[in-house]
Amino acid sequence: MRTWQVERRKRTRHLIELGGLVIKAGIVDLTGDDRATILGALLWMADKLKNDQGEHSRELWAAKGRQAFEAYAATHNCAGDHR
Repeated sequence: MRTWQVERRKRTRHLIELGGLVIKAGIVDLTGDDRATILGALLWMADKLKNDQGEHSRELWAAKGRQAFEAYAATHNCAGDHR
């Protein structure tokens, strides 16, 4: 397989995993799959990370995410691959 094919597959897998997080968080259902709303929320999050409270927000969100991964792993009997 060519190098560009390997890199393309890695990128595709990465994008699929990120999309899975949006679904796992319930965002798709809560927004009615409204792409503008989802993008707006992501842009809001990016703005929060850029301001003077960005590190605090990152820490809170990371802790909440770790808890969610652990809960998912516990209820689905898996290791919970979360990078």
